Amino acid sequence: MKKHLLLLGFFLILAGSSQAQRDDDRYDREKLESARVAFITTRLDLTPEQAEKFWPIYNAFNESRGKQLHEMSKLGRTKDLNLSEAEAKSRISKKFGIQRQLILDEEKLVKDLSDILSYNQIIQLNEVSRDFARHIWKRRREDNKE
Repeated sequence: MKKHLLLLGFFLILAGSSQAQRDDDRYDREKLESARVAFITTRLDLTPEQAEKFWPIYNAFNESRGKQLHEMSKLGRTKDLNLSEAEAKSRISKKFGIQRQLILDEEKLVKDLSDILSYNQIIQLNEVSRDFARHIWKRRREDNKE
């Protein structure tokens, strides 16, 4: 029963956020975050106790990961096509360092989550997170067509 209520809440939030997007062509971060929490919590079948412990760890990981990916993206962009070899080498080296750190952070996430979730849930987490992103992407595409 709780699952059904969470799913209903999730879809109501999405419906409201898509309407808000049409009204002012922006999205409400709070509604999107609430929808993400509901979607992942429901799909992983988290108990309230698991969710209470899971979300702070996962959110911290995602925030750090987002910053690292942004930094890596900046290293790959250049307006100056005439970088020196030393600067290009330095950027590539920094990129590999960030990639190594991303792997270490993910290993730490799995270790931390293994005290809270089953390994099956941990494996599902990545796919569920991508499913949510795909769902939002499709909704935004559909909304833009209208």
